[in-house]
Amino acid sequence: MYVKARFLASASSHLTRFAIPALLGGLAVGVATQTRSSEAQAAAPVTATAPPLGPALDTAALVAKVRASVVNITVESSSRNDEGAIVGPFEFFHRNGPGGGRAPETQKRRALGSGFLIDDKGRVITNAHVVDGADKVRVKLADEREYEAKVKGKDERLDIAVLELIGAKDLPYAQLGSSNATQVGEPVVAIGNPFGLGNTVTSGIVSAKGRAIGAGPYDDFLQTDASINPGNSGGPLFDARGQVIGMNTAIAPNGQGIGFAIPSDEIREVLPQLIASGHVSRGRLGVSIQDVDSKLASALSLSGTKGALVDDVEKGGPADKAGFTTGDVVVRAGNTDILHARDLTRAVARQAPGSKVDLVVRRGDKTVSLPVTLGKLEDEKSESRAKSSDTSPESSGGLGLAVADAPGGGALVRRVAPDGLAAGSLEPGDIIIEVNKQPVQSASDLIGKTRAAAGSKPLLLRVKREGVTRYVALERAR
Repeated sequence: MYVKARFLASASSHLTRFAIPALLGGLAVGVATQTRSSEAQAAAPVTATAPPLGPALDTAALVAKVRASVVNITVESSSRNDEGAIVGPFEFFHRNGPGGGRAPETQKRRALGSGFLIDDKGRVITNAHVVDGADKVRVKLADEREYEAKVKGKDERLDIAVLELIGAKDLPYAQLGSSNATQVGEPVVAIGNPFGLGNTVTSGIVSAKGRAIGAGPYDDFLQTDASINPGNSGGPLFDARGQVIGMNTAIAPNGQGIGFAIPSDEIREVLPQLIASGHVSRGRLGVSIQDVDSKLASALSLSGTKGALVDDVEKGGPADKAGFTTGDVVVRAGNTDILHARDLTRAVARQAPGSKVDLVVRRGDKTVSLPVTLGKLEDEKSESRAKSSDTSPESSGGLGLAVADAPGGGALVRRVAPDGLAAGSLEPGDIIIEVNKQPVQSASDLIGKTRAAAGSKPLLLRVKREGVTRYVALERAR
């Protein structure tokens, strides 16, 4: 679930000074041999075992080259105060003005963030959550010039916003690099406005790529150990060439040196639409999907856990019209292999509404190709949790559940025994709608189908929770 949480804790009354070693890029100097005694080292001939890796990164020269493109953003709004909304394990951050503290809900709220110029016309990229609910946005350049800014476009799903500085021209700007070409271990530099300390420079490396942190359906973050803090949100992550390879967005508050940035290639992909129309149009398949784990693979007689399992198909939607059915496992979309559910989400989102995409699915022991014409992704609408009828709870045939008839069909979970088969997998309010791909009409129907489902394979349930349908595999006691 994507939650925009503000990190608004008060600043410390003192600053702890750290000695930060000069960054050598983690690349220029390497030791390829094991430690030996001084006598052995003196006697051994010196041989070059690896080619030189190039000159060390000159951090000072890099910063001098790019810092003029980095801006500080101040946002004023009268929206409700959200301090304390720390939703772990990851936080999306900007902060109140210097001094912090909890303000009454009726007061104006002042928040700080970062951003970077992308052209000489005064367009700035930042996070959508930085300017969320903004009444007024002001941007300060590295040379202390200030401009009022208007929000040109926002993509909340990817957490990107484009600002336009009023009256600005001939400004220095940053170049977007290639995040796809970036390698783990490359040196990076972050510049931003943490805790109102503008133009703060930190350095580190790319720690990982393709991180999914539960921020949203299109998670594909770069991870870095360059120090980023509240106020860095929206600021650039530069590579050794001085190009922006990511936009700093989130931190793991309980960790050290664990920050996340939106890849530059994701930004580049949506930027033309944000500038032209102020929003992003994405393709829509009309299915609910989930990852395949080993128990689900066994229950579905799959040879592995790769692919996106279709657990619900919207009636009359693009996938329904193309012939999709629940239990299909999508393994390829166009030229993209689908290893996880998020891979399919990203592949579909990159296509414009009306695009035709060839999807390859595993259906039982068969492979089927299903061409789909994508619909348009609209704002998501949550369904309210189904309410149970007055039917008394019944035993669920060995699942460790108390169930009742659900309105419209299915078995409503009333209670889950802490030591039962379904403990940890189901919860009160879930509606069981299938057992081993057989529809469940009522609580008694669930009991009958459960008792009749013999064998050593996991029991495959199809469950609806708060309007979202998923498969759950329950492994029987041996």
